[in-house]
Amino acid sequence: MNEIEQQLQDTIDTMKELLSTHIEIVRNVADVIVKAFKHNNYMYLMGNGGSAADAQHIAGEMVGRFKMNRRPLPAVALTTDSSVITAIANDFGYDQSFSRQVEALVREGDVVMAFTTSGNSKNILNAVKIARGLRAITVGFTGTDGGLLKNEVDFCIKIPSTNTPRIQECHITIGHILCSIVEKELFGPVPE
Repeated sequence: MNEIEQQLQDTIDTMKELLSTHIEIVRNVADVIVKAFKHNNYMYLMGNGGSAADAQHIAGEMVGRFKMNRRPLPAVALTTDSSVITAIANDFGYDQSFSRQVEALVREGDVVMAFTTSGNSKNILNAVKIARGLRAITVGFTGTDGGLLKNEVDFCIKIPSTNTPRIQECHITIGHILCSIVEKELFGPVPE
């Protein structure tokens, strides 16, 4: 029981610290996403491992639905096309697995969302640099210090933890908050 209680308490403590430090940046990111969708721009998401799963999860909520039936929103997880990823990795190296996709797909005004608990994943950093060059809005989800990514994105959501599970729990929580705000701003209140 002690292990369970400690894990839950660590999560609660991290969430409380997040609550006291990140409300404004999460609101700003939500505003950017809403504006992009209103202007018919796309959202592109990426990450490695568990962060890839988070990117896919949030893309699924945007394209499918979060809490309300509404039109689908254009969100694409760059982690899902195994043929593209493996072709790029084979021909150019894994460090280019997302940057080649960004270069092919992203346009000015799109939102590029990158998940990396360390903030130092080379393939993420390469992709974000390309996205900024294309004048996309870049959002990073990282851990405590933000790694190298914090200096490469327009918005960096740095989770106040060095513990990977706590960081990922907060990433998906913030992702859900963003989904909720986007739905309400674009489609009105959630029906009862």
